[in-house]
Amino acid sequence: MSELLVGYARVSTDEQDLTAQRDALLALGIEPKRIYVDHGLTGRDRNRPGLREALAACRAGDTFVVTKLDRLARSVRDAHQIADDLAGREVKLSIGGSVHDPADPMGKLLFNVPAMVAEFEGDLIRARTREGKPPGPHHSRRGFG
Repeated sequence: MSELLVGYARVSTDEQDLTAQRDALLALGIEPKRIYVDHGLTGRDRNRPGLREALAACRAGDTFVVTKLDRLARSVRDAHQIADDLAGREVKLSIGGSVHDPADPMGKLLFNVPAMVAEFEGDLIRARTREGKPPGPHHSRRGFG
């Protein structure tokens, strides 16, 4: 059986478009039928049907491809769990065309830095969202609550 490229794309809201990610995955050589998507689900949402299907489609020797690490996960912990699961199943992880090698010190660094940035960005988005909402019963109007 030949090795397959399995792609995954995700956008957080229904208003966002997957076209750029799909085009990038196609440019990386992934067949359209091997691209799995989640539309309107955040990277922190652990229950993503498209991700579940994409991971299930991978077999030993295959390569799981995302355009950017933040499309896969929005926390360092989740990113590591997914990457460790793939490595344990002998599935390679490609991020934007570069294959992640969990055994290589530089590969670890180049995985951890974007994972931390993705988590930081997610935290900022949540903080901004909270700031735009009226204060809850446990917060004073001055923010010292």
